[in-house]
Amino acid sequence: MGSSTGDFLKVILKNIDVLAGPVVSLVYPLYASIRAIETKSPEDDRQWLTYWILYSMITLFELTFAKLIEWIPFWSYAKLIATCWLVLPYFSGASYVYEHYVRPFYMNPQQTVNIWYVPRKKDIFSKPDDILTAAEKYIEENGPEAFEKLISKSDREARYRSSSYSFYEDDYRY
Repeated sequence: MGSSTGDFLKVILKNIDVLAGPVVSLVYPLYASIRAIETKSPEDDRQWLTYWILYSMITLFELTFAKLIEWIPFWSYAKLIATCWLVLPYFSGASYVYEHYVRPFYMNPQQTVNIWYVPRKKDIFSKPDDILTAAEKYIEENGPEAFEKLISKSDREARYRSSSYSFYEDDYRY
């Protein structure tokens, strides 16, 4: 009897990632998300909204690189540990990721790079259609004064968006 109990425990420990993974990454976050909806605190909403965004990104990464990931023997354990860090209230990892990476990225749009901009080339002899080429073309067609007006208008709009966000942020503080 002792041998079968020991074998059972070995199987459990060997497959802890398969057993604990869904509980840690789905069951508990679903429960906590429902509870967060029912509270008035924005902190838990931010924690769980951020968690689901990060969970989606991890899932997309896994789907995209599935063939590569299957060669990494410790991937499932690393994912379980990272998910525990994101989920467990003691660590509040999802909130940490939001505060230190996601929020600064979106709060300072002038410092971000447009990832959707894809330069085009008409042929091998033409200039690449990048932002500098577009700026040079705009200056040639409209003059440097028009370009300066465009830049100052963009700065004003960025400042307005930043100040209006601060206004709305004050509304949601409790």
